[in-house]
Amino acid sequence: VDSSESELGILDLIQVLVETLDRCFENVCELDLIFHMDKVHYILQEIVMGGMVVETNQTEILTHIEAQQQIEKKEAGVFGSMGPKNISMGGAPARALSAAKSMAPNVNLPKLADLQNISLPSFKKL
Repeated sequence: VDSSESELGILDLIQVLVETLDRCFENVCELDLIFHMDKVHYILQEIVMGGMVVETNQTEILTHIEAQQQIEKKEAGVFGSMGPKNISMGGAPARALSAAKSMAPNVNLPKLADLQNISLPSFKKL
């Protein structure tokens, strides 16, 4: 905190962050912060952007976080149960395809269902 910032404002920011983390992780602890660093960063980005506090309303922050979780669950469901011989990549392929489609809408990309049949070659010693 420097002389241009309000100490009370910073204390309020810290309180909002801790309370939001507590509601997201249900009694947040250090391990939650370590093992879910991406979610912690997302929460912090919902509160602070470009060094400016943009949101302190917990309801709004939690609404955005829940929407993000729904998107992640939907994308992870596409490749979550591909089978033992195939690669399980979570939602990464779905996100990559949706990003590519939005960048080049006229390009014919393979369907996600076609990608589920891809398997790695066997590297057994001959």
